Formats: sequence, structure tokens, C-alpha cells
Amino acid sequence: FENLYYDKLWGGRDLEKCRTNFLEGNIGESWDIACHPSGTGIVANGELKGKSFTEIINEFGHLLVGTKVSTEKFPLLVKLINSKEKLSVQVHPGDEYAKRVEHEFGKTEIWYVIDATDDAQLVYGFKNKISKEEFKKAIEENTLLDVLNTVKVKKGDLFFIEAGTVHAIGKGVLIAEIQQNSNSTYRVYDYGRIGKDGKPRELHIKKAVDVSVTEPPKYDIKPMGETVKADGYDSTLLTKCDLFTVNHYDVNEKLTLETDEKSFNHILVINGNGNINEKELNKGDSFFVPAGYGKYEIAGNCEIIVTNI
Repeated sequence: FENLYYDKLWGGRDLEKCRTNFLEGNIGESWDIACHPSGTGIVANGELKGKSFTEIINEFGHLLVGTKVSTEKFPLLVKLINSKEKLSVQVHPGDEYAKRVEHEFGKTEIWYVIDATDDAQLVYGFKNKISKEEFKKAIEENTLLDVLNTVKVKKGDLFFIEAGTVHAIGKGVLIAEIQQNSNSTYRVYDYGRIGKDGKPRELHIKKAVDVSVTEPPKYDIKPMGETVKADGYDSTLLTKCDLFTVNHYDVNEKLTLETDEKSFNHILVINGNGNINEKELNKGDSFFVPAGYGKYEIAGNCEIIVTNI
């Protein structure tokens, strides 16, 4: 799919190093697999070139996405996020609240840190458990940052951002974000910044208080599985839940993967180069392998993240 780029107040230019189709501006997000009203991918090559993701799902249905995957609403959105400046403090609703209030999925996501400056930090939940009333008071009295959990980050860190987790990406980070197919975000705090319209950016305090889990995160900032060394590659299970499964592979020679009839694979190349079934593969590339395709081979020296349902 073609990359969908979004200019953001806090965005940067880091993706310019690995993309030949990069746009002008402060690009904060590249949507690499997307089938959402706010952005839908267009096939970049092959006999389906020029068709939208929606069109090919309508045409091929479960043969494309898999028998475990809805053809009514594709479940995933995969992004690269580049922050030259820190993002707002925000929170996403869960499925029940989002379907009732926003008429779409909730938003649970993971962040895999591709690169980070030495002083990079993220906000991840709260230092200690507090009440909803204390949370609202901290927002109103501008003391919110005092109660939030700030974490120093480095390449390879993994954050499981369950819906309801208050969070913020700091400056100097390049992140792969794999999330539910939702664009529901409630902004809690924005450092008093002014938007492009010359006004303070909108906050969504009531909704944020409604959906936030006001306690420390329950997940470690590390992969779920240990790294397993094999002939030609190393593999690590990053996360596995009922929404998605994500694996990291460090290929030093050759890796054979497979899709069955249940789910597609999405491949995000986060470093290096090589080929996939003899097609060139480079850092920053994104590939969709249809369900039922069978075995395919990745060769070269590269790091990839593979997602399926």
C-alpha cells in the first residue's frame, strides 16, 4: 500500500531517511496499513495497483483478510509515528464506550520503539493509584504531570497501551504503532500549545475522565516472549492478545513464514534490507500478505515486525 502521511504540530522528518515518497512538512504519522474513514490505503503495485483497501476487501472478502477477520470493518491500523516534539497527554476509550459514544472501535495499541534519542521519555499510566476526582482535580489545577508515570525509553522497548491507559509520546522517538482500527483519542493535557488556527487545541476532559484507568500500568515495557535463535534469524514474540499477535524477527540470512486461511500477515520493515519472495525490501517498507498465500521467504539482513489476527 501507498503510505498515507499526516502533518502534525509535533511531527518530524526522520522518515525522510528511508522513504523516497516523503512529503514536505512536519510529518508525525505514516499510516502504512489503513482502512478507516480518516484514511484508506491504495495498493502500490501489481495487478490491483490503484485500488483502495476497501475495494479489494469488497472484491475478495475472507480470501484476502482471512476467515478470522471481519470483512465489514478491518480490525487493524498500523502506523509509524515520529515526534520532533512531545505529543499531548491522551487516552483512548474501550470498545463499549467507543461504540456507544463514537460509533467505532475502541483503541488498544502497542508501541515498539524503533529509535530514540538519549533523553527520550514517554508517559505511561500513573505513578500511583488515584481516584477519578483526584484525576480531574489534577487536570484543573495543572498538576497532572506530577501524578503521571514517566519512563525513559530506548530502541526495542515495547509498550502495551490498553484502552483506558493515559499516555503520551515524548520528543525524539520513532515508534511503530499497531492498534485497533480506530481514531478515537481524548486529549487530556497539551502543555498550553496553540494549534495552526491560532487557538489552544481542544481538550476532551469529561470523556477522558470517563474512560481512564487511574492507576499504574500492569504491563512491563518488554516483549512477552524470550528471543529464540534459529538458523538464519532470531524471533521474539512481542505481544499476543485477542486483538492481534505481533512478532519481531531479526533476519541475518533467511526466514520462511506462512499465512493460512485464518489471517493475513502484515510486515513492517524497521531496519536493514533484503527481499521478500525476491521482491526488494527496505527499511520503512510495508507489505500485506493475503490469507491463504502459504509460505513466503524473507532473505537479507533486516529487522521486521509481523502482525496477524
